Amino acid sequence: MNHPSGPRGARHAKIALDVDGEHRTLEVDTRTTLLDALREHLDVTAPKKGCDHGQCGSCTVLLDGRRATTCLTFAVAHDGARITTARGLADGDELHAMQQAFVEQDGLQCGYCTPGQICSAVGMLDEFWAQHPSNVTEDLTAPPELTDDEIRERMSGNLCRCGAYTNILAAIRQAAEA
Repeated sequence: MNHPSGPRGARHAKIALDVDGEHRTLEVDTRTTLLDALREHLDVTAPKKGCDHGQCGSCTVLLDGRRATTCLTFAVAHDGARITTARGLADGDELHAMQQAFVEQDGLQCGYCTPGQICSAVGMLDEFWAQHPSNVTEDLTAPPELTDDEIRERMSGNLCRCGAYTNILAAIRQAAEA
């Protein structure tokens, strides 16, 4: 039996998102993840569906300026949000410093995790510059130092099955110094 709200009590909501600088509206089942709203409803394919459990980081975007795994949150919870994907970081044909560093340092192999890695790295550096400590920050009373251990810890939620970690680390260092 179909109910007015849809099969088995499904509810729908109209939401608006600012995705990579473009205002978008859509209607979604309230159980739709932000990742599925982006990929399946808005055809935004930069965030990738990896594990669908928030463990790999392939779906990472900047959500209102902070990095977020989109597979773990519902789209309706972010009505009116500003979302920046790896594609939206560029300024026209001019790559973002992090994107450029990933290219120059060969911080990718198959490329599947790269959009999430780049968004996470941008968000991670913002957190670092704001002096948010990590689990490996030694002195909580002093500004953190951007050591390799700091970068590794802060990026630990983003996995690369190809093992490009050394080059990803080099890319983040290059972008941080830019």
